[in-house]
Amino acid sequence: MIRQLAHLCLMSHQLPAMIAFYRDGLGLPIKFSLKHDDGTAFGHYFEAGHMSFIEIFDRAGAAKQWGGDAEKLKPHAGTHFNHFCFEVHGLEDYLVKIAARGVVIDRPMKIGMDHSKQAWLKDPDGNVIELMEYTPKSLQF
Repeated sequence: MIRQLAHLCLMSHQLPAMIAFYRDGLGLPIKFSLKHDDGTAFGHYFEAGHMSFIEIFDRAGAAKQWGGDAEKLKPHAGTHFNHFCFEVHGLEDYLVKIAARGVVIDRPMKIGMDHSKQAWLKDPDGNVIELMEYTPKSLQF
């Protein structure tokens, strides 16, 4: 039986920008990093609450570590990733906080069709992220 989402893996060609966005912009701490034998990090696990993580790898570094071709680590044909969502408590305050850190909010907060508060943004690689706060009327309940 599935308990919860454990992690989402993102591959990037711009790991420093992704670290700055997720750690410094959104405030997700790095739980641990995966390193080559020489000690250089090629992947990081960002804490996303309740033992859930965003796993971000440098595409070339991951290929080097696992003896493969970076091209093989690209999304496969048929991959239809649209967005992922973080549940947030105090969405309005959080939006002010991350905007002050330079995070651009693409679509400001509104009430969605599911009666939850939502706002939208993109990371440096263009991955779409929904920020959502449940309300007493949220259909998820």
